[in-house]
Amino acid sequence: MFKTMLFSLGLFFALYLNTTAQQQVPIPTPAQLQWQQAELAALVCWDMHVFDGEFYVQPKARITPVEDYNAFNPLKYDMDQWIKSLKDAGFNIAIFTVSHETGFFFHQSKATPYSMKALEWQNGKGDILRDFKAACEKYDMLPAVYIGTRWNAFYGVYDFKVQGENEFARNRQEHYNRMIEKIVEEIFTNYGDWAMVWFDGGAHGPEQGGPDVLSVFEKHQPNSIFYHNLQRADIRWGGSETGTVPYPSWGTFPYPAIGAGESARKEIGANNFQLLKTGDPNGAYYMPAMSDAPLRGNGGHDWFWEPNRASIIHPLENLVEMYYQSVGHNSTLILGVTPNPEGLMPEPDVKRLKEFGVEIKRRFSDPIASTSGTGEKINLMLPLKENINQIVLMEDIESGERIRTFVLEGKTNNGWQTIFEGSGVGHKFIHRFDDMEVSAVRLRIPESIGQPQILAFSVYHIENN
Repeated sequence: MFKTMLFSLGLFFALYLNTTAQQQVPIPTPAQLQWQQAELAALVCWDMHVFDGEFYVQPKARITPVEDYNAFNPLKYDMDQWIKSLKDAGFNIAIFTVSHETGFFFHQSKATPYSMKALEWQNGKGDILRDFKAACEKYDMLPAVYIGTRWNAFYGVYDFKVQGENEFARNRQEHYNRMIEKIVEEIFTNYGDWAMVWFDGGAHGPEQGGPDVLSVFEKHQPNSIFYHNLQRADIRWGGSETGTVPYPSWGTFPYPAIGAGESARKEIGANNFQLLKTGDPNGAYYMPAMSDAPLRGNGGHDWFWEPNRASIIHPLENLVEMYYQSVGHNSTLILGVTPNPEGLMPEPDVKRLKEFGVEIKRRFSDPIASTSGTGEKINLMLPLKENINQIVLMEDIESGERIRTFVLEGKTNNGWQTIFEGSGVGHKFIHRFDDMEVSAVRLRIPESIGQPQILAFSVYHIENN
């Protein structure tokens, strides 16, 4: 009887501590959990200026209407080829730019004439967004959509606003706001569910004189990720377009939104966006970082296709390094890719993407040993003495980020040797080091909030480490 009471009390106490930890540590939504588990996302960038034969200059594109939108004529258009190339490279989310700074929308819209119905291509019946969604479903790719409302060269909107203070400008602003609300409702209701919705540069709401896109989102896409406006951000920009974040990069943040441009808090923009890069272990909001970079970014920075620029595709070693410093630092890597004017993902880009996928699989598909567990110490015994040079840790972030400090140690002929002392783990932490012969590895967690939950603790020996 007494032993039964002690057991019951112990169980109650453990459950109490676990519940208390969950109350103290922000917990991801199912959409945020899915986002981090995906790890690799592709941002598919297409807009009218891909077809004009001129080099893309962003400041000019934001203020200059497209001269001839019927230059859009991708004669070899093949959406399956786009998405299959991403799937073959190991990507799990694809994000399509349904609109960007030109203001053209690549879907069938009743809200704006400046959309697919205006084109001679496919007799005005085409719908790139529809094709994109169907291909994602075919290849088991999570679909997401990127919507540009902050700049619209066709309607004369710059940084969310119609320029001017007179009645004409006010009327145009009101018209633009209502039009955008109708457009996002089309995108949110006519195409099914989206894994993530990305508003380019943010989306000012009614309080700032902009359209009310958040309420439309919450009504029609409640199980998606919203990114972002001044009220809400479910993920955060990682502070650069290098495809990397520093270590540690916590999945929590002190504010519910990150702002955009001058609307961002001074604390967020300070020190070259350091807070966006590192997050805050004591932040009250779960908001993991994303790490974005264009595939064509080695000696340039091309989000959109330009002729004769295959030379600036990142070499494989750059992409692998991005992976370690994004996915391996508790962040999702977003790689920008861009179809060409023929309507195909360019062959040099497809080749490099495939090489990247093969290399990541080579490195991480076959650990020497792996385990999981709970508590302050987890041992991983190896069947024989083995040379190792990489360790992957994963918290079970369904319970939040609990670990605050940890130590990795290897058992050598000279006893236990420290491999690494760290802080954040989150969804995934990867550590590389010189070859070490060990018979066991252990994880010690001196500091945590509640009981640590380790989803995976794996060791590897990788050639060309």
